[in-house]
Amino acid sequence: MAKWGEGDPRWIVEERPDATNVNNWHWTEKNATHWSKERFQQLYKDFKIVKNELECTIESVEKCSGEATVNNRKGKLIFFYEWELVLKWQGCILNASNTPHEGKITIPNLSEENDLDEVEITITIEKSNEESEILKQFMYNVGRDQIRQQLGVYIKELKEEYSKNLILPKKGETSVTKDETRETKVNFGYHTASADKTKVTSNGNGPVGCKLEVRTLKMVVEFQCNANDLYNALTKADMIIAFTKAPAKVEAFKGGEFQLYGDNVQGKFEELVPEKKLLLSWRLKSWPSGHYSNVLIELEELQNCTQLKLEQSGIPAAEYETMKKNWYRYYWHSIKQTFGFGVPLADIL
Repeated sequence: MAKWGEGDPRWIVEERPDATNVNNWHWTEKNATHWSKERFQQLYKDFKIVKNELECTIESVEKCSGEATVNNRKGKLIFFYEWELVLKWQGCILNASNTPHEGKITIPNLSEENDLDEVEITITIEKSNEESEILKQFMYNVGRDQIRQQLGVYIKELKEEYSKNLILPKKGETSVTKDETRETKVNFGYHTASADKTKVTSNGNGPVGCKLEVRTLKMVVEFQCNANDLYNALTKADMIIAFTKAPAKVEAFKGGEFQLYGDNVQGKFEELVPEKKLLLSWRLKSWPSGHYSNVLIELEELQNCTQLKLEQSGIPAAEYETMKKNWYRYYWHSIKQTFGFGVPLADIL
């Protein structure tokens, strides 16, 4: 609460054209799904890939399934997009038979969680023969790179088009300065979460730094299993891969590293006591470089369940509420659902 005679800048209306969402504190959102579907059509319809005597054309976007939104929360731009695309293509060998051959291009995992070079692009052909296999190989070796470049155009334009007017100037500001750059990062590595990291260069008077405000999170959760099963779910690579539904690196020994959700959750095992305790150095990839939280997990096997107590200190204050929800949703709820360790409580979600 602000002191008497002072104001909380989150709620005071400053002298600015809109007089709303002061300091960009509140959550605002733009839906980019319709724009995205139209842009995919524009980027790929009649898109030609030609080299020497080989010519292929993407005729249409046969399937475009997914969504895209852009959000501003506390002055941070957050981009969400997840798409599955199927493109129809046709090709021929010029100065040969000129016989057209048809096929499809499948892009199943275009999302903010994957770097552009990690996006899968599969090439198939309708009928296999000598000419069609030559064209298929051409599309694999040459066409995929050009298709990927078009995806890069979409991502770049999405960020440019939908970041307009989401972060509004404060009093005395007109726009983001050229010394300020933003880099979109996935927040927590979950399918629907991401965060921005902002870097501001100095003006030549010395380095720019800031004090990071942190908080401590505590929670208690009960699981319908014994302590050994729950301990294994938190330390065994195959079980972690099962409930996270993502690749994972897990070295469950003192000093061993872990990387979950595409390296977006990372850290080290500092102490392990089987069936009793885990002490972790834990961070998100999107956090300031070198900043780790400390996670203490204690297990106690009771008569009808196993009780898990978590204490996480050093959480950036702006991430506290999201962190709390994500532990429940993407760890405890997912563990219960995957291994049958109890029905999640309704008030968790």
